[in-house]
Parts: sequence; C-alpha cells; structure tokens
Amino acid sequence: MKMIIFDMDGTLVNSGSSIANCVNYVRSHLGLEPMDKNFILENVNDININSAEFFYDSKTFTPKVTELFEDFYSKNCLVDLHLYDGVKELLDDLKGEFKFSVATNANSDYAKKMLGHLEIDRYFNSILGYNDVSAPKPKPDMINRILDLNSIKKENAQLFGDSTKDTIAAFNAGVDGVLVNWGFSNHNEGAISNIDELRREIEKKFRL
Repeated sequence: MKMIIFDMDGTLVNSGSSIANCVNYVRSHLGLEPMDKNFILENVNDININSAEFFYDSKTFTPKVTELFEDFYSKNCLVDLHLYDGVKELLDDLKGEFKFSVATNANSDYAKKMLGHLEIDRYFNSILGYNDVSAPKPKPDMINRILDLNSIKKENAQLFGDSTKDTIAAFNAGVDGVLVNWGFSNHNEGAISNIDELRREIEKKFRL
C-alpha cells in the first residue's frame, strides 16, 4: 500500500487567523506589543530562528507560554478555518489507491478537532502531532511513527508540506518530500503552487 503524508496548517487548511490571534494573545499576557498577522505567518515556519525568542522574548517555550497558547488555541482553532481549494476533491479521487496521514507540529487533539470540523478527518489513517512523539518536525520521529503504525515502506510514501521543517523531516526519514507554496511560507523555487501540481507530483512518483 502507498501513503501520502500531509502537513496540516498551511498545506491542507488555512488556519492563519487562529495562529496569528493566538500568538498575539500570548504576547499580550506577557506585556508585549502585538505583531502584524502577515509578519507572524511569514516567520512561523522559519527554521533559522528561535521561535520562542522571536515571538515571546523567551529563550524557550516556558510552561506559562505553552499553557497560554494551548488554552487560547483550544477555544479558537476553528475561527476562520477553511480548506485550501481542491483538497477534498484530491482526497476523494485518491482514497482508493492511497492511505493518508497527517503529521503536524500542532497538538493532535486540536488537529483532529479542526479536520473533523472541516469533515475530512475520516480520510486519515493517522493524525499525529508534536504531543505524540519525542521531537517534532524537522526531526523525523513523526514520519517514522506514521510509517510504522501503517506498515508502510518509506519508498512507498510521499510527504507534502509548506515548510522546510516538513521536507527535512521527510528526508531524515528517507521519504520523498515536496514543498507547497500556498501556505504560510514563500518559497522562491522548488515548490509546487497548486493542487493540480501536487496531483502531478503524486502521479510522477507512483507512476499512476
């Protein structure tokens, strides 16, 4: 059996408003000025920054920061949430030939809630988040666990995500990774720009 692994935020779903609102909620409780939404989303996937320091002026994600973020996000993760164009149609078209899984650096409880709200949770054999593994992406733990849970060989899997965190995780797990350019990151080259191109990448790898 073959498997397609998707990142969630910025790949399957546009959750930008909730993420930006959540960051600014935490910042407000820390006495920090709000950041522009676009500025937040442009930097949320940057592997070259310390996210805790960049967004919250803290060397690490302290228990207080984590608690504030989780509390707000659990109540607001469905705000302005929607699927990217063509996602559901793609899943419908390929569900007979592939297993699907989600590997997200969000909490998997919220991921399941969000995908359920959008009525696509039923397509996925596995929905894993940072809380399900010892280390989130770009470490390969999440990808490896998905492969193990579903008895999938790495050469029979392909991953799509909007961040280099996704493709690095895939590479380190020995899985083909493809960047998408409709999410929160803006890749100058080497990324696909729409669902039709994603479909062609799948066809090319698996010779459909």
